Amino acid sequence: METRALGSTGVQVSPLCLGAMMFGAWGNLDHDESVTIIHRALDSGINFIDTADVYSAGESELIVGKALAGGRRDSVVLATKAHGAMGSDVNERGNSRRWLIRECENSLRRLGTDYIDLYQIHRPDPATDIDETLGALSDLISAGKICYAGHSTFPADAIVEAQWTAQRRGRERFVCEQPPYSVLVRGVEADVLPACQRYQMGVISWGPLASGWLSGRYRLDADIPVSRRSQRLPHRFDMTLPGNQQKLEAADRLAALADEAGMSLIHLALGFVLSHPAVTSAIIGPRTLEHLDSQLGAPPGGLPADLLDRIDEIVPPGANLNPSDRGYEPPALADPALRRRG
Repeated sequence: METRALGSTGVQVSPLCLGAMMFGAWGNLDHDESVTIIHRALDSGINFIDTADVYSAGESELIVGKALAGGRRDSVVLATKAHGAMGSDVNERGNSRRWLIRECENSLRRLGTDYIDLYQIHRPDPATDIDETLGALSDLISAGKICYAGHSTFPADAIVEAQWTAQRRGRERFVCEQPPYSVLVRGVEADVLPACQRYQMGVISWGPLASGWLSGRYRLDADIPVSRRSQRLPHRFDMTLPGNQQKLEAADRLAALADEAGMSLIHLALGFVLSHPAVTSAIIGPRTLEHLDSQLGAPPGGLPADLLDRIDEIVPPGANLNPSDRGYEPPALADPALRRRG
């Protein structure tokens, strides 16, 4: 499998990144089978694994640690994340120095490693000064606990603020962003991806199959599948919402386009994401070996221009068919008090 540079770090990673969200209670309960999936991915040429502390309350990190034991760790670029709630205590979450220093140690223990290649802030935290977060990450880098810092699902203004803060305060800077990006969720094309290019950041896109909508199972003439993910994230699947109706119609047209192009819809969806010049890797999140095998073999160089033009006719550039799929609701929109004078 060919590799791509992770931003300006000099680190080379595979175009497909193995996402570990589905290993553990959120997906595959069988640890041995999950380890087998990880090994199959590594044997296929994938050298990049992404997990997070919050995935199955740390269980995913434990499984990844088991899979990398016995000599496989050093050949893997290992990424994890912090921010989400890991307990009932109000301070067991967020982007504060207090929490990040403590939680990084917890992740190191669960992963069974001395260092994390890429430590990512899972979401913005408006209650925490970005300099506080960058200061903690800089200290973790200086201590050798992490090699690089990144973030996930940051809006463009937060990306720029973080880069400027790092420059002005002499902090280590974020080297990559992990945004939601797929044929059905294209909002980041307008500002996030250009901002990442401007700052020479890597981009690791999550959700290239749009939570399964681009797996080939969602067709106009078939029943809507029921999954754990649809139960956990109902707003992305509720068919009374116009955006989800649009997703179904688009998925059906895209499946027909993939058939015409002689490839699976999964490969078309992954190839679309890998076609964007800002994207370093697309995260795949298999729950079974069958899922993994269906995603391996996606065109690492992307899709031809004529096929991308046809996709643009189905879903316009920069469009999120369902706004809920953007992965982060800015407080200025979620909290009415921030939109009204007192």
